[in-house]
Amino acid sequence: MAFRKFTYLESTCIPLPVENVDTDQIIPARFLNATTREGFGEKLFYDWRFLKNGTPNPDFILNNKAFSGSVLVVGTNFGCGSSREHAVWALTDYGFRVVISSFFADIFKNNALNNGLLPIVVSDDRLKVLLKGIMDNPRVYVKIDLEKQLLQVPSLEILETFEISPWKKECLLKGLDDVDYLLRLKDKIVQFEKQRAWL
Repeated sequence: MAFRKFTYLESTCIPLPVENVDTDQIIPARFLNATTREGFGEKLFYDWRFLKNGTPNPDFILNNKAFSGSVLVVGTNFGCGSSREHAVWALTDYGFRVVISSFFADIFKNNALNNGLLPIVVSDDRLKVLLKGIMDNPRVYVKIDLEKQLLQVPSLEILETFEISPWKKECLLKGLDDVDYLLRLKDKIVQFEKQRAWL
């Protein structure tokens, strides 16, 4: 399933300075009742966003109107726990396009890249500076250039490159998931098979 292309983004950020956030905290298991990607955003961080009576928790960062944006900056070891892809679906359905941390669980990171969400890894020290800067000033914005693999935060004097596999970078730039990517190579695959029909 194709998704929106990612090339360049400028946005303010939402800070979530919590470490070891697992996928059940991102979206509780009781909400995994659909196989399409839509509709999970309203359940994102549900047990943190809402009080037991269903009203918004005023102490949770997503309910703080001072903070907004399509970039979520989180503590280290984000996305640990189960392999549920719904965690990424909830983040993208809510409107996030980028998550920044100093470490992501491998399966979460792959799920993110497969669903149009760009995970950017920075050092622990850089993450602390970024989180503090955003908490101090919700108007801090980031510039992310995927083609150049560049993360820039002008007000914090941050300018650095980030890593991403060439294949996943191409998929994000073109808005393709793995299946779309392979289907675009169908003619080449057929031609290759014809050349090796004797095998």
